Amino acid sequence: MNIGEVRLRRGEEKELLAGGCWVYDNEVSWVDEDCQNGGIVDVTAHDGSFVGRGFFNGESKIIVRLVSRQKEEINTEFIALRIRDAWLRRRQLGFDNACRVVFGDADGLPGLTVDKFGEYLSFQIVSLGMEAFKADIIEILAALFEPKGICERNDVSIREKEGLPLLSGCVYGELPERIRFRELDAMMEADLLNGQKTGHFLDQQENRGRIRPYCRGKRVLDLCCHTGGFSVHAGIYGARSVKNVDVSQSALDMLMGNAELNGVDHLMEPVCENVFDLVKRESDAGEKYGFIICDPPAFSKSRKTLDAAYRGYKELNYRCMKMVEPGGYLASFSCSQFMTAPLFLQMLREAAADAGRQVLLLEPLMQSRDHAAAIYSETNWYLKGYIVRVL
Repeated sequence: MNIGEVRLRRGEEKELLAGGCWVYDNEVSWVDEDCQNGGIVDVTAHDGSFVGRGFFNGESKIIVRLVSRQKEEINTEFIALRIRDAWLRRRQLGFDNACRVVFGDADGLPGLTVDKFGEYLSFQIVSLGMEAFKADIIEILAALFEPKGICERNDVSIREKEGLPLLSGCVYGELPERIRFRELDAMMEADLLNGQKTGHFLDQQENRGRIRPYCRGKRVLDLCCHTGGFSVHAGIYGARSVKNVDVSQSALDMLMGNAELNGVDHLMEPVCENVFDLVKRESDAGEKYGFIICDPPAFSKSRKTLDAAYRGYKELNYRCMKMVEPGGYLASFSCSQFMTAPLFLQMLREAAADAGRQVLLLEPLMQSRDHAAAIYSETNWYLKGYIVRVL
């Protein structure tokens, strides 16, 4: 098999040599005739020196996704070894029942995400090159984990940018409507076929354990609560009550099922409402909570919308700070890669000033360790948060 070559413009190799994994079409000086969409190519610097080997897609803005820094064969055995190594690293970190097994570029498998939920797996492929190994990946996962079922969640719009169809369904074994798994101190259920992302937000798993010291005896408000990862753990950790707010009634229904599964459903107060409407009404009415968890969806998915997103985060956190009782706590998050940690902290400072509250930083937070962030770019630290005390 002929391996094509993609030659970079002068200086464009710097980020790749620093750990970057993507080559954009505007960084390329020429592409040779052996480059085929979905095939393997070598990326070279302007002087012809080897930089890396990866998947090519001339129809995508990301023209190459690097797979290796070596001139090695990219085949089924290569993919299997990378998946086994990724799982071994999770086991070494103490993950077992529920975790992200493969996190794309961070595990040297660009475009592949694999999540483990107890005896079930969910995967997603968003690159044309990785799609060519889909059947092999299913076989590898089945042999390595011997799961009861494997679900594909290839129904995200980013696949269309790679020229891939949108698909979802059970591709191995059987998949019940709701699967059950353990997350830290809670038993949880998830709908792998219809839930957001791959069925459950595992990137917050370790942060759910970090809220333990702030819950006991407190009236808790969980904003954008989804299916109850934070709410259920707050109940388990001794909260007096937990108000759960989300715009999705189906998410709240699953939250109540998860709460009942853990014997804390009597503590829950589900509210189906836009969080901005609720915090404005309750802050104006003088409502107070001992602990507020604010984990909204990404307000910005591009740099163009960052200013508007900043204003949204600031308004939400300003209202939250007004509602925290003196000496209470706020755990605030952003999952937008463009809302960097320094920018998010700046927003919290401004929100605190506008609310007229003194705020003490207790803990910086990020995505769980099974979602490792490559340090070559601060945008890889996509999930960031802070637990603060509001005086």
